[in-house]
Amino acid sequence: MRIISGSAKGRKLASVPGTGTRPITDRVKGALFNILGGQIEDATLLDLFAGTGSVGLEALSRGARHVVFVERGHRAVETIRRNLATLAFQERAEVIHGDVFHYLKQAPSERRFDYVYVAPPQYQGLWARTLLALNEKPLLTEDGLIIVQIHPKEFRELATSNLRLLRQRRYGSTLLCFYALSEQAATEHVSSSQTLLEEPDGSEQR
Repeated sequence: MRIISGSAKGRKLASVPGTGTRPITDRVKGALFNILGGQIEDATLLDLFAGTGSVGLEALSRGARHVVFVERGHRAVETIRRNLATLAFQERAEVIHGDVFHYLKQAPSERRFDYVYVAPPQYQGLWARTLLALNEKPLLTEDGLIIVQIHPKEFRELATSNLRLLRQRRYGSTLLCFYALSEQAATEHVSSSQTLLEEPDGSEQR
């Protein structure tokens, strides 16, 4: 594995020992970041089921402001930290050693990310469970995206009132599904953000 582009282009990444992780291929990773384009610069990203951290590390190399990695596997967490140190990206990253669903449950509702990447172990229904949890607490900026990486056979329609499926892209045995806030959820998000900008007495900050 390697960094494809950006400040750390060409640098090799350490892999998690064993077969418990499912690293994204360079082809899919390249296609993903081609879709995101320059919008990744100065963006924040939440990398769930982070594995080696390949997606979040690529984002940092391409100019992302901050990435939060969430991973429960001890060896995977050690690998992410090793890769961050090798690339000198520690100051722009946070590594959470714990369960994804616990993190989503306790994460402050006001915390927002421009991108949330979801790449869980296959065929366990974890992607659907994660998306439903993110539907209850989207954690997205107004124009943010949730990107789910699954096998095409895993996909099914989900009842997500706060999220809408924008597009899908298939690359061999990998399917990327892009979700955004629904129009109603986006409107509510703007309203709540405006409320946070007001002083306790109702006057706006200057």
